[in-house]
Amino acid sequence: MTLSKRLGGRIQELMSDTGADPSACIDVQFASGHRPLPGRRQLCAWAAATLASEGQPGGHICVRIVDEEEGRKLNARYRGIDRATNVLSFAADQEGLPAELAPLGDILLCAPIVVRESQQQHKAVNDHWAHLVVHGVLHLLGYDHESEDEARTMEGREIDVLERLGIPNPYRQPQAADP
Repeated sequence: MTLSKRLGGRIQELMSDTGADPSACIDVQFASGHRPLPGRRQLCAWAAATLASEGQPGGHICVRIVDEEEGRKLNARYRGIDRATNVLSFAADQEGLPAELAPLGDILLCAPIVVRESQQQHKAVNDHWAHLVVHGVLHLLGYDHESEDEARTMEGREIDVLERLGIPNPYRQPQAADP
């Protein structure tokens, strides 16, 4: 069962204008009052661009923006780590379903952490939101970063998708200004 079904309050938005298959469905749920948050269309566009870059035919994703309490509870329950993290991905069981109808899974983004990290890393907040959405979708599509080789591959895919969206490489350190 996907997070969207467990938590309810689904809001559907089809993003056929992003290059993704029109049968791709990205639900967005805002369960955080923290600001700044990206808009529904931005979140959907970033997710759909990632699906399109991987040739993913359709599918369903739920993106849920939460505060630290919900993020901590879910991270503790599913990963055994009693603190919130920036992004969690929950891949759905797709066995026996046609790819265009299959739920791909859920992505949970913790708003206060995303905003705090963007400030600490001197990154534009929307660029960091985009990076974490792309990262989460790639996890749903089977990418991981448990080994150095996996991390290099996943980071390369992230950089490619973000570049197509006009977003700089998130792994490049910001350059200090010349004196």
